Amino acid sequence: MLKEKETQLKERLGEAISIIPGKSESWLMLAIEGGIPMYFRGDDSQPTAFIEVKIYGNASSDVYGKMTKELTGICGDVLGVAPDHMYISYFGSDDWGWNGSNF
Repeated sequence: MLKEKETQLKERLGEAISIIPGKSESWLMLAIEGGIPMYFRGDDSQPTAFIEVKIYGNASSDVYGKMTKELTGICGDVLGVAPDHMYISYFGSDDWGWNGSNF
């Protein structure tokens, strides 16, 4: 993946995280993995994405729905992934460690 696309993703995802109440770019960690063979419906001819959103705590289904809409738009704009060629999963947890202790 080109560095320019990584930068666009980082910037747009940094803004999008604020859709989830209490979340901001200052606590956002991203892993962007390109060049991984991905098949969707047994086909690898189209751009495909699998997105995992992991947060400390939880959010409502409505918030996750807004986030899905935003992530779908970002991946379409930056990576050319069609909305029907991506999955987005959400994981909330009350147990997160950071800086030698847990929140």
